[in-house]
Amino acid sequence: MNKKKLNFSGTIAFVLAILVLMIFVPINLIVSYYDKGFDMTPAKKYTLSEKTVELLEQTSDKHIDIYFLYKLEKFQRADASELLPLYHTLQQLDERSNITLTCFEPDENAALAKELDPEGTIGTARGDLFIKCNNVVKKIGHSKFFQQGTDGVRQYAGEELIAAAISTCASGSLPGIYFLTGHGEKSITGSLETYARQLKSNDYDVQELDLDKEGAIPSNAKIIYLAGPQEDITVKEKDLLCEYADNGGSLSFLIDPCDTEGRFYNIEAVMEKFGLILDYNIVTETSPANQLQDRDSKQSENFFRVEYPAGGQSNDEFTEDLTSDLNELVSNGSYIAGISYPRSVTEIPEDSFPGAAYTERSTIIRNLADDSGAYTTKSKSMGGDDITAQQADEMLSGMVLDFGYYSYNKTSGGKMVFIGTTSIIDQDMIAVSVSGTQMLALFSNTWLYDSDIQFGVGNKLNSYDYMIFKDSKEATSVMVIVYIIPAILAIFGIAVWIKRRNS
Repeated sequence: MNKKKLNFSGTIAFVLAILVLMIFVPINLIVSYYDKGFDMTPAKKYTLSEKTVELLEQTSDKHIDIYFLYKLEKFQRADASELLPLYHTLQQLDERSNITLTCFEPDENAALAKELDPEGTIGTARGDLFIKCNNVVKKIGHSKFFQQGTDGVRQYAGEELIAAAISTCASGSLPGIYFLTGHGEKSITGSLETYARQLKSNDYDVQELDLDKEGAIPSNAKIIYLAGPQEDITVKEKDLLCEYADNGGSLSFLIDPCDTEGRFYNIEAVMEKFGLILDYNIVTETSPANQLQDRDSKQSENFFRVEYPAGGQSNDEFTEDLTSDLNELVSNGSYIAGISYPRSVTEIPEDSFPGAAYTERSTIIRNLADDSGAYTTKSKSMGGDDITAQQADEMLSGMVLDFGYYSYNKTSGGKMVFIGTTSIIDQDMIAVSVSGTQMLALFSNTWLYDSDIQFGVGNKLNSYDYMIFKDSKEATSVMVIVYIIPAILAIFGIAVWIKRRNS
């Protein structure tokens, strides 16, 4: 007796087709109606993380304005697909009842752009994003949203930066940089005005502080500057700065040579915590080969070449590196490694200051030897006492000298950057020939305290599975198993179905 063969070409095939339509058409209609998407990326690039959602819940009672200097609909173009993670982040933020998203082109709405940056210190460019909350405004530059990792892989940093900016603005203040006053320092409304504007453009709140008068360091102070003092700080100020450093505070000391009576004992006490001590001198360069041009484009002994030692990149024991990126810019001609009117600074021996065991120190600016390997800088005493005068005049000429240092207490988190001059940030003295050290002073603030705080979301990137083959033969075998054999089986199955479909 012959077995009855199942024929799918008739009634059964028709019924199956109807069933498929009954199942899939309603599903497609439902999905289209609710417009529900599923983020299948391993890092959830298109979905806000739980940490960001938690922050948004905590700040739900605060009104947050987000200004994106770009039209959001342009993200939907086919050639803008790589920008989709930022698009979805902004869309999800806009869904929050306390968040208002405004998208515009800065050249089409100059008035609103001016409102975001009334003093013209931050800058408003196409693609920038501004967060505003509690009357605090923080900018995220367009170049920061997508970054390239050390492995060359493109990463999405937008959610991390936006969440951190919301957290900062909701706190009520930007990270503060305070310049001490009361000791003859240079002012941020005078010769340091341009430098102060550069700091403000990096989202710092820049103010002056008479610490002896105020008697306390403000709670939002992230960096304390001492720039060009002509007198010593008081004992009270010394104690407050030491306490601040012990609690993880950051200090930037830019101390010019100055002709004062006696030593800066209280300033020295603060520097001693970081293993550094002042030299009371002024240093000039005697070799024409190492001399640079002053503001009048004339070669001068007070303007000379230096180098920026590589720090952590050249010593496995060091964790910090402030100069490698700058050295790369110097090597391609973007900046000149120079300094002017400096004093030098010396390391305290490791057995002579508390905390040496957990303090990392490294020079970041050093004089340069001539072609014969000799050091041709000359030291002349200035300020201090008889002991420092003898050291400056008799011991510090014709030798390796350091004009800049970083020091990092790994236990307390306290940090210090020292540079032996303010001329590199003084708009009345700066010259092109010292542009490298000017940028080092500016870059060092990010090391002392990064205004783009790390919120904890982290950058998001695609992950890829890959296989490693020992040779081409093994790779060919795997390709046959994975691709060719299934393809042959599929073709064979289709051929059998075609042959038997009407049987």
